[in-house]
Amino acid sequence: MEIQSVAIFCGSKTGNNPIFARHTAELGKYIGLLKLKLIYGGGSTGLMGLIADTVLAEGGTVIGIIPELLKEWEHHHKGITELHIVADMHVRKRMMYERCDAAIILPGGFGTLDELFEMLTWNQLKIHNKKIYVLNSGGFYNHLLLHLRQLEKEGFLYDPVDERITFCDSPVEIFNRIG
Repeated sequence: MEIQSVAIFCGSKTGNNPIFARHTAELGKYIGLLKLKLIYGGGSTGLMGLIADTVLAEGGTVIGIIPELLKEWEHHHKGITELHIVADMHVRKRMMYERCDAAIILPGGFGTLDELFEMLTWNQLKIHNKKIYVLNSGGFYNHLLLHLRQLEKEGFLYDPVDERITFCDSPVEIFNRIG
């Protein structure tokens, strides 16, 4: 399947390591240059705002989906191609999954992990079969990968981790493997 749109799940903060913002901007540049449609959480702050701004700067299409509850907290982006304000987080996640061909997980907090695990679960249950990539900027997700391998080792997963999720250390590695 040809990838035409990617969902990005990431933090509404930038985090402490400058590599998070650097990788996010690089990823946004690739998304824009490749004319992929960005589907994201609709915020204007943190890595969320940075990915949207970078894709827009490259002439790309950016679709934000934000729940009413987070409109002020995440400061919804006012300059994107489309903004959908939805009732709640469940609707947001479902719309993001439905509109993307693949998902990329960047550094983030609880919300980012929630979105990652829901997407992984839906993939395992065959609700969708979209590729999931994790941008492991500066080793941010090393501990998560170790934990996922432990789940596999202890017999709690139905398939090997590598069949469900692809960890990459740089944006260029994602685009070399995507598709």
